[in-house]
Amino acid sequence: MSTVAGHLTVGAVVQALSAEFPDVTISKVRFLESEGLVTPARTASGYRQFTPADVERVRYVLRAQRDRFWPLKVIKANLDAIDRGLTPADGGDGHPRAPVPTPDPDVPDAGQLATRAELRLTAAELARATGLAPGEVADLVAHGLLRPDPRGMHDDADLQVASAAAGLSAYGVEPRHLRSFRAAADREVGLVEQVVGPRRGADAQRHAAEVAHLCLALHAALVRGGLSGRGG
Repeated sequence: MSTVAGHLTVGAVVQALSAEFPDVTISKVRFLESEGLVTPARTASGYRQFTPADVERVRYVLRAQRDRFWPLKVIKANLDAIDRGLTPADGGDGHPRAPVPTPDPDVPDAGQLATRAELRLTAAELARATGLAPGEVADLVAHGLLRPDPRGMHDDADLQVASAAAGLSAYGVEPRHLRSFRAAADREVGLVEQVVGPRRGADAQRHAAEVAHLCLALHAALVRGGLSGRGG
């Protein structure tokens, strides 16, 4: 099978597909290229260079024509959907499907949020557990990131906050830079309380945990979207 710099020539593509599609020809592959269904690279001298992904793309087109009798317009729409991360149609009307959202493994579920840990740490224990200096723990308290109880004890939430703050400090992020996180968290808690309303007891706790989970999932998705360049 001939190749050009590790890529397949159009003749090699036909050879690779001929076992499944005996009638495929060089002209057929070139026609699919002219229709925009496959876009191989070209050398400086104009020779086509097909990658293995290009071959699979041609294979997808040929199977869709043979097995599903789809017109090129429908096939092209499904190829575009694949390129955009959608799930190609498996038959029927030929319309691609958006993937079903999967839970973010980094966002605690409602059950985890509803569970109250009994952990209580002194400031010194918190510092040792996170690698922070006692003065850094005090700064986090002063800026409202840590909220010890009346006895000065820190819970599991404070432990997680302090651990994250310790990691960020390695990048030059100081407690004063993190006050906006506390303000945003307080606003989210306020929204949860507004949604839960006058409910009390286990029912309120369950609803609060469910709403909080959705708020955290939304927050994580917005941050991820911003980092990917889609954010405004």
